Amino acid sequence: MALTITDATFEEVVLKSDKPVVVDFWAAWCGPCRMVGPVIEEVAADYEGKAVVGKIDVDANQEFAAKYGVRNIPTVLVFQNGEVVGRQVGVSPKKAYTDAIDALL
Repeated sequence: MALTITDATFEEVVLKSDKPVVVDFWAAWCGPCRMVGPVIEEVAADYEGKAVVGKIDVDANQEFAAKYGVRNIPTVLVFQNGEVVGRQVGVSPKKAYTDAIDALL
């Protein structure tokens, strides 16, 4: 299951991770986000132990959405060693996320 990430846990979970990290910036009212959500959950299950996969609700946690220029949701950012190395805006197929992770493993 994808981790729930908040502004309070972002630095520890995402920026200090020694594994690739996929973060889904989403909101409950966002239709396309509801399409991406199950895909992110599948990716989390597929890469358990190999990568960190999480979701951050931009309505409740605006600090890092603003810091990384997330203006449209869903936006999925891929981090390696605390740096953004990939960005998918809008609904993307599962392969887009798995390819991004595979390139870092």
